[in-house]
Amino acid sequence: MRAFVTGGAGFIGSTLVDRLLADGHTVVAYDNLSTGQEAFLEDGCGHASFTLRRGDTLDLASLTDAMRGADTVFHLAANADVRFGVEHPRKDLDQNTIATFHVLEAMRATGAARIVFSSTGSIYGEAPVIPTPEHAPFPVQTSLYGASKLAGEGLIQAYCEGFGLQSWIFRFVSILGERYTHGHVFDFYRRLQADPTRLRVLGNGRQRKSYLYIQDCIDAMFLAVERAGDKVNIFNLGTDEYCAVNDSIGWITGHLGVSPTIEYTGGDRGWIGDNPFIFLDTAKIRALGWRPTLSIREAVVRTLEYLQAHPELFEVRT
Repeated sequence: MRAFVTGGAGFIGSTLVDRLLADGHTVVAYDNLSTGQEAFLEDGCGHASFTLRRGDTLDLASLTDAMRGADTVFHLAANADVRFGVEHPRKDLDQNTIATFHVLEAMRATGAARIVFSSTGSIYGEAPVIPTPEHAPFPVQTSLYGASKLAGEGLIQAYCEGFGLQSWIFRFVSILGERYTHGHVFDFYRRLQADPTRLRVLGNGRQRKSYLYIQDCIDAMFLAVERAGDKVNIFNLGTDEYCAVNDSIGWITGHLGVSPTIEYTGGDRGWIGDNPFIFLDTAKIRALGWRPTLSIREAVVRTLEYLQAHPELFEVRT
């Protein structure tokens, strides 16, 4: 495979790059390094089959030039700040939807025929069916992030029909693990490092969420690309469990050995567009033989251990 990875220096992207190289593929990582980190690609940079190209997915000419020679595009670059979408709505449109259009146009220009896309379980909004399967009816969209990703999915499907591309679309729950740099575990750990006696929590702590360990996520993606051969292949990725935010708080504080006073902001959601219950049906990917190796609790602890071992991540974010 001659793989092209947008967002290749990010949390998921850099992990994917390492796995692709380990499997003997040629890889070009494309990243503007606005949130991705070159340090995540240290192993890849010493590999003869790896190239890092710095560029933005909104720069179509640069993107097209960097993509030349690739046969498979892993499109992971995106704005993932779901919480702040209403503060900068154009950002989701540009970095998620328009960027995906540019990736597809670059594929047309260069002849790359396969695209692997990181979508999100957020496209289901507040789903009427729990656990939510891939064929669930779509309710009203509740977040700009989810809406922009759903638009990207639609573009990909239309390009597959119109221009003969093949796609694998993955609707993730939140991903945890090594190189994790944003999300509730990161935020709670940072707050508890600053003040272990109190912890501010958005919402009421009873929101129910599902999470997946990064290596299990990559395993599922690779298996689907290998075994699912339709023109458009759509898979939910998650575990067969969920937890309340309060459960996660207990695991985090227990691991850190602290007993803070919890201060809730109130309400059944933490921000506009926050889904109070996310639980995806993963029977489709499991039918291919995939099973996650870590539980949500184990993934939370693994993430904490990584953050404790890499304090420099907090310096980068500040």
